Amino acid sequence: MNLQQILQPPGWRRPRGFSNGIMARGTLIFTGGQIGWDSDCRFASLNLADQVRQTLNNILAILAVVGAGPEHVVRLTWYITDKREYLARSREIGIAYREVMGRHYPAMAVVQVAELIEDAARVEIEATAVLPDVDSIPTQN
Repeated sequence: MNLQQILQPPGWRRPRGFSNGIMARGTLIFTGGQIGWDSDCRFASLNLADQVRQTLNNILAILAVVGAGPEHVVRLTWYITDKREYLARSREIGIAYREVMGRHYPAMAVVQVAELIEDAARVEIEATAVLPDVDSIPTQN
């Protein structure tokens, strides 16, 4: 049983790479904004797609603390420093996304910002996840 439901209004064109909305039940998990550095706060790359990959891996590391994974993510908010770079590298970013998150596409927003706090950061992503409550998971007979 899937404890998330994608909300797709009738007659709307299905979006690519995200969902218009998701409904879920359970314990809410919120991450702070994560950027593309490693656990030692070092950037291995200044490439946007590489930073997206690392940022998503950082989010999954936080979710793993409570047993959650990419399938529990219901919303991502991306802050990028360069819209044109994001659009030009969308194919690479999509590949990086699927390598980390699979084909799970939560509700998403992408916002261009003037700068991020860390000068080398090209992207920052916040996540909201829902871990199903134990009593809402169906039992097998």
